[in-house]
Amino acid sequence: MKKFKTIVIALVLILVLIIVLQNTQSVETKFLFAKVTMPRAFLLMLTFLFGFVTGLLTTLSLGRKANRKHSY
Repeated sequence: MKKFKTIVIALVLILVLIIVLQNTQSVETKFLFAKVTMPRAFLLMLTFLFGFVTGLLTTLSLGRKANRKHSY
């Protein structure tokens, strides 16, 4: 099982490296009143991290609510 996890992590890292190397162009992003120019790969990474953190916080919040219902 440990070998499987290592292989999966290596594959994910290779895919991330491919995405970063293929998306080095600069992109202008507008957020409210600010304009930011950044590499497309960085924008993709920020979007992924924002979605991951949002999903994690939502899961933790729902898990706590479920635990409260079962304890009473």
